[in-house]
Amino acid sequence: MTQLETLIQQARSWIAQDPDAETVAELEKLISESDEAGLLDRFGQRIGFGTAGLRGLLGAGPNRMNRVLVAQAAAGISKYLKENFDDPSVVIGYDARKNSDVFAKDSAQIFAGFGIRAHLFQELAATPLVAYAVRNLGASAGVMVTASHNPPGDNGYKVYDFSGSQIISPMDLEIAKHIDEFARSGSVAALTRSESFVIVPTSVRSGYLQSVSGLLNKHSTRKDIKIVYSAMHGVGASFIQEIFKLSGLAEPAQVLSQQQPDGKFPTVSFPNPEEPGAMDQSLATAEKQQADLVLVNDPDADRLAIAFKKADGGYQQLTGDQLGLILGEEMASRASREGRAGSLACSIVSSSALSKVAEHYGFGFERTLTGFKWVSRVPNLIFGYEEALGYCVDWGQVRDKDGLSAALIVADITSALASQGYTLGDQLEKLMQRYGYFATGQISIRVTDLNVIADLMKKLRTNPPTQIAGVDAVFEDMNQGSDSLPATDALRFTLQDGRTVIVRPSGTEPKLKCYLQAVSDNEAQSNVLLADLEVAMRKVLN
Repeated sequence: MTQLETLIQQARSWIAQDPDAETVAELEKLISESDEAGLLDRFGQRIGFGTAGLRGLLGAGPNRMNRVLVAQAAAGISKYLKENFDDPSVVIGYDARKNSDVFAKDSAQIFAGFGIRAHLFQELAATPLVAYAVRNLGASAGVMVTASHNPPGDNGYKVYDFSGSQIISPMDLEIAKHIDEFARSGSVAALTRSESFVIVPTSVRSGYLQSVSGLLNKHSTRKDIKIVYSAMHGVGASFIQEIFKLSGLAEPAQVLSQQQPDGKFPTVSFPNPEEPGAMDQSLATAEKQQADLVLVNDPDADRLAIAFKKADGGYQQLTGDQLGLILGEEMASRASREGRAGSLACSIVSSSALSKVAEHYGFGFERTLTGFKWVSRVPNLIFGYEEALGYCVDWGQVRDKDGLSAALIVADITSALASQGYTLGDQLEKLMQRYGYFATGQISIRVTDLNVIADLMKKLRTNPPTQIAGVDAVFEDMNQGSDSLPATDALRFTLQDGRTVIVRPSGTEPKLKCYLQAVSDNEAQSNVLLADLEVAMRKVLN
């Protein structure tokens, strides 16, 4: 049998269990045209059950996100839950992306068909709400159907354990094993589906909103400020309106063109606040209204980007590390004042400045592997963050990044500073004077062929540079693991002058990422050191 004949056979087997007319038509067209390349692209590999679940391009076959793949995942999760819980239950939420609601309902029906108590959100949910609901309802697991900030053509399937944190090993490996076993031997068409799932009670959403709205600093004096908010065509707008109303702060003005949920993301080329141009409409609205603060969530509202009005009337967007420092200071100072014990944490690719905050207030500090599934597992977490705009400010309620609660606290900080005649920029300068000028940056290489990333990582592993930017560098292959961190596919270079470089493949996108840090007691010098490091690393990666 030729490769084409094998692929056509696989495609026909897929069609036999596919309930989606659109993806069936996609495969039938490829078969009729004997499109070997198209079939190989869909059947040559399978989307792996990786970073807390599944994520990939929508379409037909095992290398795409579709109803068959999601049903196989639901079956695998069901088998895991039945093996590990006497009375398993699961919460399912979904965002506004194409097929998110379909994938969520399919999952609820399949979970219920396995005899698992399934709780399905009746309306669009923010990712942090699902993480909250797992703990609030005492569920065994949670599923959020979202591709977060990925391109419009993607969707995903994020899984939480009973603690409300994204899953890690061995749970992810055991689920993946069950999924693969079912995909090999079972048929989605033969799965028992049941309508006996229940709708998540409205008290869960209201409980979350009350919890977030209560996070204002009780000791602050505030000045009314003008705020502009964008949901970036995602689910955040209604949440933000309700949270600010409950808190007593003035509701932000919406970026109207981006207020309504729309999985096509018509006004942005890429629905990620980190991407160039993604915040253009937010900043234009802020300029028109002379707003003091700009808040932008990504489409599932678990990340937050911000910009503030400077003294000259222009706007400055803070990096994830800069906002992480400001939020870390706020949450640490609150905990210290309240006499609470605990730790601050950030990922290995985030700024080291947070460790100085922890040291200043006498708290513990941990650096974790990349991904909030690791950050959220630090015990008694006072504050945790990742440079990719993810912040955890209320670990007792949401053990994941939460762009909604972070937005409220940023507004609170900004209004408190305004009452004293200061801005977020002034606060950042104050903190850098105290802790050091930590300059961080990133090189991101997007690819269409994942082999490019594998080849670059192999090249750096086998022949690592001994000098970077003319300075001796110590190489560490983090794939070996250490006493403090599990093994991970990342490479670290520590320069003799204290600058650091970490290179790793993205866990959610086809990108190679290179994270850079330089620190000194002088801002200009830190920026020069960082710029030199970036130039040098671009040559290394070329």
